[in-house]
Amino acid sequence: MSAPARDILIEARGVTRILPGIVPVTLVHDIDLAVRENEFVAITGPSGSGKSSLLYLLGLLDMPTAGEVLIRGEATASMTEGQRAHMRLSELGFVFQFHFLLPEFSALGNVLLPMRALRRLTAKEMQERAEELLSAFGLRDHMHKRPDQMSGGQRQRVAVARSLANDPPVVLADEPTGSLDSVSSEQVFQILRDLVDKRGKTVVAVTHDLDFAARMDRRVHLVDGAIVDDRRVGAPAG
Repeated sequence: MSAPARDILIEARGVTRILPGIVPVTLVHDIDLAVRENEFVAITGPSGSGKSSLLYLLGLLDMPTAGEVLIRGEATASMTEGQRAHMRLSELGFVFQFHFLLPEFSALGNVLLPMRALRRLTAKEMQERAEELLSAFGLRDHMHKRPDQMSGGQRQRVAVARSLANDPPVVLADEPTGSLDSVSSEQVFQILRDLVDKRGKTVVAVTHDLDFAARMDRRVHLVDGAIVDDRRVGAPAG
């Protein structure tokens, strides 16, 4: 019996992003891409190939010059910025190479921020969820520390916990292990792997680390802003 079809969570249709100027720069060109439930997707390519640009377009952090991005089948181009912001809060979580934690807040405070912005839970429920997420990532004894009191690996685990605060179906990660040592990189990779395998999430990660990409489930390879290969890891090219 074949596996049941998985719903498309994010879809790019003919997406192009051009930076205007005296000499316009094309970041990505005519991208068609569908990301489904419970996928672990690597976006790879040489430096300047448009990897991060594509991720930001998929995450509604940037808008295409042409084409459209759909979230759960809903077109986002015609949304107001407020509607797109709500979509980002509820449907998407973000992890970046540099954690971007707010330095004046504790780990707990940083994880609470997205929940307070969405206002879906009561104050008690938000507190309980934030503590649960931090504990799940081995940070029970660090939740009241500020970012400058934690190691790089600990800060990145807080960033992952923050990305899950509103229980989004998709986590988008831009070089999430790029600034970490090998031990911390492995810890963060395993957390992302477990999000897919144990929590049923979809994770899309930009990475220059081919060993990292080889342990994911699907690899989308970009060259000069265009997808040149999209296949299951381990499947033959072509």
